[in-house]
Amino acid sequence: MTSLLSPEITTVDAMTDRCDRCSAAAKLVVSLTSGGELSFCGHHANRLREDIVRVAERVVLEEGFDWAGK
Repeated sequence: MTSLLSPEITTVDAMTDRCDRCSAAAKLVVSLTSGGELSFCGHHANRLREDIVRVAERVVLEEGFDWAGK
């Protein structure tokens, strides 16, 4: 399913999640349009930005993280 609108983007002071790809500290959590959530470190969030935007319903960023997908 492809999202026709940009995902809702919010920020939080800090995150406690770990990246689902490499277990580093998460900087971004994405709620998928198909259900569920994935967490990404800064490296993977920026590397996968096009895919994240395509499937995201909502994106939560850690304050101070400059995500390339905005």
